[in-house]
Amino acid sequence: MGTNLSMDAGHAVGVGPLQETVPDLDSPRGDPKIAMPHVIAWNITRRCNLACAHCYISAGSWHEADSELDTKTCFRVIDEILAVNPGPLLILSGGEPLVREDLEEVADYASQQGATVVVGTNGTGLTDERIGSLMAAGVQGVALSIDSLNPQYHDRFRHGEGALSETLAAVDRLGQHELDFLVQVSVTKGNRSELENIVAWADEKGAVCVNVYFLVETGRGAGMQGLKPDENEEILAQLCDLQREYQGRMMVRSKCQPQLMRHVYERDHDSSLLNYQTRCPCGVQYCRITPEGKVTPCPYMPEVAGDLTERTFGDIWKDAKIFKLLRNGDLGGKCGRCEYREVCGGCRARAYAVDGDFLGPDLSCAYEPAPGVAPTVPVTRDVMYGESPTLSLPWSPEAESRLSSIPSFVRGVVGTRIEKFAIEAGYDQVTLEVMSEVRKGMPIDFSKRMPFFARGRPGKLRNAERTSGVDETRPRVENR
Repeated sequence: MGTNLSMDAGHAVGVGPLQETVPDLDSPRGDPKIAMPHVIAWNITRRCNLACAHCYISAGSWHEADSELDTKTCFRVIDEILAVNPGPLLILSGGEPLVREDLEEVADYASQQGATVVVGTNGTGLTDERIGSLMAAGVQGVALSIDSLNPQYHDRFRHGEGALSETLAAVDRLGQHELDFLVQVSVTKGNRSELENIVAWADEKGAVCVNVYFLVETGRGAGMQGLKPDENEEILAQLCDLQREYQGRMMVRSKCQPQLMRHVYERDHDSSLLNYQTRCPCGVQYCRITPEGKVTPCPYMPEVAGDLTERTFGDIWKDAKIFKLLRNGDLGGKCGRCEYREVCGGCRARAYAVDGDFLGPDLSCAYEPAPGVAPTVPVTRDVMYGESPTLSLPWSPEAESRLSSIPSFVRGVVGTRIEKFAIEAGYDQVTLEVMSEVRKGMPIDFSKRMPFFARGRPGKLRNAERTSGVDETRPRVENR
């Protein structure tokens, strides 16, 4: 489906191929300090041992490796990404990334250059040996797809007999190896009643996060029907309650349903989710790379911003017309007049999937704003995810090294919280010892352990840090 970026009443209307001209759209969201690729999802293959019903990339065992970027090209792309942002979170996914024999080579290269690397997998191939090789390559965490604790439902949804039992066994292995993991759940009519139990199970197993995905009708998911708006509302309210219940141990959040932010804003002003700087981050702080090297705003929006076999990542990120509009264009329909348009803004991929207009309204939302354009609700945090820290205290070289090794999207919040703690405690300098005392001041209060996204990379520690007696780079995974 093509998208025409002609302007009608201040927003894009999808009616044809991407136009060559885009109006001048200078605004704070287009500021390079804000429009920074903090998180890159890289589908490094379409090959997969499963054939999930909703797969946005239509992955399966029938795909060939011929069209995938080779190892050398992957290294070049990593260099180009790090030239734009030296400390991104890089998600290597698929398809099933474990089918690539050079996965560890790619992960190791990215980690050694400064990226925080995680792997998105269905988990069926996570043997002890593979977990060990991923950790040796600098992988800091894995994201596992678990849609039900009922094998009949999960295996049918994922089109793989025995898939759930293999993934659950992998969860236990991850705990034994002390490698962080996230649980990814795609919510449907068939499993929505299980969400509370899945979250409780994930917490017991030591997950650092549960991401609940709402269907975007793209790829194989184009033939599926998502939940109705009122059903989405019920689930979002439940997720808000669950996030509040597990605050301090595990994050619970929605994906492709930023309307969660409205619920959090109205009901839980202490929630760490309010550190997120939203309207949908696609093309602003987040993008996707396809196996062939195409750059798109997110995995669920196939509109191509540029081709990495023809242009550099930096040029595409800076100049792509679709990115400029996603950063600075006015939203249309009820999303454009809603008072929550800056902290929510609706899912841009879903708007695109419905009618080709990625700045149009997200019709999965049940909320109806009042007539007219309402003032936006105020941002409730001084520092948001993705922003740089404003530091006033001196930092020791070792503490600076530790802070610089934290992924860029969370570094500002972490640095600001550490300084606040240090000042309140009467310290006149931030050292590794001060940082060791401030785990409760992290953006998510993981009082027992810090997840990969709030922790430095072991391979990047200086010798002074290793001999200081303060080394919190290893996760503390506990079954609770």
